[in-house]
Amino acid sequence: MSAEAIQIGSALERLRTLLLEQGGMIASLLGAEPSQPAADGPAQLAASGPRASGRREEYELLIEAIYEGYLLHYGSPRILVVAEADLGLLAGDQLYAIGLARLVTLGDTFAVGELADTITLSALAQGGAERDLADAVWEAGARAVGWGPSESHARAKEKLLAGSPGVIEAMRTSAAERAAPG
Repeated sequence: MSAEAIQIGSALERLRTLLLEQGGMIASLLGAEPSQPAADGPAQLAASGPRASGRREEYELLIEAIYEGYLLHYGSPRILVVAEADLGLLAGDQLYAIGLARLVTLGDTFAVGELADTITLSALAQGGAERDLADAVWEAGARAVGWGPSESHARAKEKLLAGSPGVIEAMRTSAAERAAPG
């Protein structure tokens, strides 16, 4: 296993360390250290694409921050423990901001827009009680961050916004593509 692959597997530990170093409210919400590396999820998918080449660790870390923020809003966070829903929303928003600010520092405006779309579209899916669609949105968004834009991804996002039938299949098809960086 390469050194890069080993480092990528510890993204949740690196996120935990980052939040401890920042201190404040969010550091006080940290639970126990993750017992195992993050499973292959959106962060690992995006970091494995050609657009992240040479910066894989940073892409995985910032997307883990954004995804943990999403989980605070809609699921079960992996490294934070929040007893109150309002505090969870605030912490989730802070994690979104941490991840997006790191992405801005990299100068990747395409990925900033793509992740903003991913956050918005997954929130729409969650609002419609469509968890599978929200998961497909995250997978397709991560693919776009790692591999670049595609026409099928743009169409899938339009279908979701329009409430068109077949949107989950369109998102899954988009996520399966491996387009060249754009």
